[in-house]
Amino acid sequence: AIRKRALEVARYVLPVATFTTLYHTISAVTLFRYRRLAASFDAPAEQRIVVDAMTEALLAHDPSYAAVLEEPIPLEETPEFALAERLLGGPRGDRPGDASFRERFDAGLGGRVSRLVDRKARNEELLAEAVREVVGATPEALPDDEAIALAIDPVANRLLGESLNLTDHGKLARALHHPAYTFRKKLSHTADSQDQRHRTTPASRPTLHAYLSDEPDTVTPMLLAEPGEAKALYDETMARTWESIARLRALGVPDEFRAYLLPNAVALRFTESADLAGLRHKLAMRLCFNAQEEIWRASLDEAEQVRDAEPRIGRWLLPPCGLRARAGAKPVCPEGERFCGVLVWKQDLSDYRRLL
Repeated sequence: AIRKRALEVARYVLPVATFTTLYHTISAVTLFRYRRLAASFDAPAEQRIVVDAMTEALLAHDPSYAAVLEEPIPLEETPEFALAERLLGGPRGDRPGDASFRERFDAGLGGRVSRLVDRKARNEELLAEAVREVVGATPEALPDDEAIALAIDPVANRLLGESLNLTDHGKLARALHHPAYTFRKKLSHTADSQDQRHRTTPASRPTLHAYLSDEPDTVTPMLLAEPGEAKALYDETMARTWESIARLRALGVPDEFRAYLLPNAVALRFTESADLAGLRHKLAMRLCFNAQEEIWRASLDEAEQVRDAEPRIGRWLLPPCGLRARAGAKPVCPEGERFCGVLVWKQDLSDYRRLL
């Protein structure tokens, strides 16, 4: 467990350019979209090489696909390029790479990793009405509190205690798609990579080119919060990384390629929205004490704020062990040998403390 935590922190100093391999299974339609947008930000040259190779492999398997393939949209014709040219090509202005943008964004977080900035005005009432519509009930027969619990309390809706995500397969749980929330977030690149795995909580993420600031702009892992040899090495690595990025600029290297040196620790700032079904599932996964530390902190922020704003909904935003305990599922912790050793399901959100 100690080695796993150390490796989790070590990822923060690795650059975006770190080599990786993977199996990637997609439909033909998705490949068509890849090809059409292959020249877009953030890494158009590398994306084009990979997508061209995938397209060649497809055509070798079935040449008839050539009749429906479209050529990539040139980078210069994308709206992101036009905006980048206006803001990044001329004098420096209020943009992500500038201290003014960062200071304003960070101040707006109010000390949180993720801050709730908007939500539907009647989320709880909307959820209750949707549940009643499933069975054709009136508020007199099925009051709001009971209706909300039927959708999101694992005691009433046992599907929420299952190991598989069955939310979209239960009619009552489908009512969770109607309430919605918007958060403003600041995460490292490595934590954001975890966050992006939850496709039902989409965000308007930035282009990496915009984060080529003149000085290090990073998120420091919790394990390195205290001064010491590891923290000193981390800070030195960040300083040397930004020196290298600046040197490449002096040599005339385009932003596209300088961005490869950005470390996984680079701070990304963006807005993310989700309906309650998507948010509930993500929090169920990421409130687990085994989750990556930074996304765990963001998830705890989100669960606490929803509970404060809408207690009849927020009280059921729990980690997997909390949901399984409510549903009567055994074992309560689904992690097996990876059990964190803490009886989290017996704690309130406000009492959560992770010792790394």
